[in-house]
Formats: sequence, structure tokens, C-alpha cells
Amino acid sequence: MHLVARTPFGSLISGLLVRGNPFPMGILKLVDRYILAEWLKVLTLMLGVTLGLLFLEDMYSSFGRLIEYEAGLREILRYYGTLAPSFLPVVLPLSLLLSLLYIMGQFQRNNEFVALRSNGFSLFRITWTIWVAGILFSALYLFFNARLVPWSVEQSRVLRERIEFAHQAEAGEGERAGVTRNVAFDNRRDGRIWFMNRYSAFAERGFGVTVSVLDEEQRVVRRVMAREAEFDEDRGHWIFRDGRDITFDPETRWAVRSPVFDELAVESFTESPHFMLLLDRRPRDLSLFELREVLEFFADSNGPERNQYAVQYHDILAGALSCLIVVGIAIPFSVTGVRVNPMIGVLKSIGLFLAYFLMHNTTRLLGEREIMDPALSAWLPNALMLAVALWLFHRAN
Repeated sequence: MHLVARTPFGSLISGLLVRGNPFPMGILKLVDRYILAEWLKVLTLMLGVTLGLLFLEDMYSSFGRLIEYEAGLREILRYYGTLAPSFLPVVLPLSLLLSLLYIMGQFQRNNEFVALRSNGFSLFRITWTIWVAGILFSALYLFFNARLVPWSVEQSRVLRERIEFAHQAEAGEGERAGVTRNVAFDNRRDGRIWFMNRYSAFAERGFGVTVSVLDEEQRVVRRVMAREAEFDEDRGHWIFRDGRDITFDPETRWAVRSPVFDELAVESFTESPHFMLLLDRRPRDLSLFELREVLEFFADSNGPERNQYAVQYHDILAGALSCLIVVGIAIPFSVTGVRVNPMIGVLKSIGLFLAYFLMHNTTRLLGEREIMDPALSAWLPNALMLAVALWLFHRAN
């Protein structure tokens, strides 16, 4: 006795099976297109829903502030249009999981998979187009994280800050616009310690600036103190105004020269203020480009300060495996779980991803604390999860 599929397309498959006819190649291609098309419809819907939810969440926290800053409609649309790609690392894996659990469960409940598998087709043969799509989505995910998402994170932040700074300037608060207080930067690579009472990103200028130059024995040999300073982007160095350039004897630690200057350009001081401010942000808030810039600066260091950036950098790259992990877990659970209750497969997959989340956070912590190599801490949970997904799919196949 054969089960009859509950959809018109499934009835065609069942009819061929009842008559004992092998599937012609044309029918096989039709099956592949049907499965892929039905899944992509649901995936598109899920992408729209999850993206919309993230937009609503961001609007709840940011939209009121943009209105408060008197941003125009064009500025708001430009901001959210620039921000949208930054949601993709969250939206894509989640939408893949939900769409696959739904559409595979539908095929199983309508006996369409039963009709195909009863005729000798493996689960991989039936879903190979989804696997190919999963590989393409993984490559796309990596491209997004390497190119599009970093651009989105940086540009949306710049646009938001410009709107805020412009509002503060119009309100007569230009001196406070974009001000970061107590900026400190220990440039151990070049032997310089920076401190600014405040730095204005709007004015692109630091106030109350002190730069101490150290020798190889960490003794102060020079100290530049200025009322204000700015970084010359074209020349790539700092210009100080209204201050003193003090020279110290490293042996006695007494000042031997202390000339006053109105303006002083120091070509060896090449630290970018943008880079200094990066170190005040959490690694999770930095783009891939910014993380790479920080890692290049800390290339000769292996301490916890560098490790937290290295873990985040490799975590972004390793995240590309998430699309394949989702395919490998969602298909077997959605196909086998429906035999008892459709929710069982869903709950099993959610439980497995919860275990992955705990393992990911544990290895991340070990990497940040120098107990585990940063690259290994990021790639290990993803590699193990992919192995489990392939094993589950092999069992269901």
C-alpha cells in the first residue's frame, strides 16, 4: 500500500510510484525546482519578518533620538538604508532555520517525501539543491561580514553621529558636540603615552593634550603639552597649539629644555584619533576592518588586550559556517520529528543550538583569557556543530 501525497504535485509523484514507473529525468528536475522554489518563498517571507522585527527594535531605541535631533526624512531613510546590511548576520541564519523547519515539515506531513523516499531516493538526493543553496549562502555570509557589514556598521554610526553633532552645533553646544572625555592611549609600540582632557569628533580637535615620549627603559625623555591639537589627515601627523615642548634628562629626570610654542608640528606623532577612539569601544561593536586595524597595531603583543579583538575577528569569519550548520540540523529534525509531533523536531533543534550557544560562549571566554588560542576558540564550536549536523543528516539519510 502506498501513501498518497496531499498536494497536486505530490499526487503526481504518488501516481508514478503506484504505476511502478521510474522517475524520468524531467520529473526529477521538476522535483528539484519545486522543492527549491517552495523553500525560497518561505525564506523570503522569513527574511522580511525578521528584518522588520530588528528594524522595529532599533527604531524603538534610535528613532525617537533621531527625531529629537531634528533629522529630516531623507537623513532618516538614509540612516536606516545604511543600517540594514548590519542586520544580515543575525537575520540570515535565523531565517534559514525557521524556513527549513517549516517547509521540510510541510513536505513530510503532505507525504511528498514519503513518496520520493519510497521510490529509493535518499534524503540528500531530494534536498541537494538546498545544500547547494546553503553553500552559496555561507559564501554570501562571509562576503557580507568581510565587506558589506563593516561598511554598514561604520557608515551608519558616522551618519548618526553627524546628525547628533549638527543638532548640538545648531543648539549652541558646538564645544560639546561629539566630545569624548579623558581619552588615554598607551602606544607601547612607538613608546608614547597620550592623554586628552577631551576630544571633539565634530571639531576634530583635542583639548588639554599631553604626549609623553619614553625611551627603551620606559623613562620619559620628552613631553609635549598643549592647549589644543589636531590631526592633519593630509600630512598624517599632529599639530599642537599654545603649549610647551619639554625635554628631560633620562638619568636625572630633570627638565633640561622647556620652550613655549604657538604652533608645533611633530611629524613622528602619527597616531590617528579615530584609532584611539576605537580602543574605547567593545570588540563586539567594531567592524571587521576596524578589528583588523587593531590587530595589526597589536601584532607584537599576545596579551588579553589583543586576544579579545582576535577572538571577535575570527568569530566573524567562523560564523560563515552557520548557514551549513542550519541546513544540516533543520532538515533531519524537521523530517524525523513529525512522526510523533512536529514540535519535537523544532524543540530538538532549538536545544542543540542552545548547547552550541553555551559552548561558543565558553570557548570565547577561554580565548579572551589566553587559555585557548583565539582562532581555535572561534572555529572549534562551529566545526564541532557542523560535524554534529552532518552526522544527524547522515543518520536521517
